[in-house]
Amino acid sequence: MATIPLTRRGAELLREELQRLKSVERPAVINAIAEARAHGDLSENAEYAAARERQGFVEGRIAELEAKLANAQVIDPALLDADGRVVFGATVTLEDLDSGEKSSYQIVGDDEADIKAGKISVSSPIARALIGRSVGDTAEVRAPSGVRELEILDVRYE
Repeated sequence: MATIPLTRRGAELLREELQRLKSVERPAVINAIAEARAHGDLSENAEYAAARERQGFVEGRIAELEAKLANAQVIDPALLDADGRVVFGATVTLEDLDSGEKSSYQIVGDDEADIKAGKISVSSPIARALIGRSVGDTAEVRAPSGVRELEILDVRYE
């Protein structure tokens, strides 16, 4: 499995989710299965089937999180010094040259992306167009609505 880039905060969130799954969700599912078994015939027991399905989901998610954390390359944006270039973890302020609209995004790992929180995936078209550029540069982004030209106004490492 390839290295998975994560910000420090993203890695913390994955660890918290893993801890919650192991300490809260897994025991709750085990109890639900035991309770459903106590009701008798398992072949027609919907509660048992639902609990087993939930157990499969929880165990799958635990395995997925453990693999991601084992292969994670944790990057602290505050420790970066990229001389004003856009890199993973950087927060970039942009201006759409067509509309004049300004926006700010932090470039994060795929698991951390949340457009409403201003976090875009490093593999998104916008991030791919911005990586390696500096303040004052313009980037062409191919979006579903057409090509957008974005000017980089500011790059911060927070």
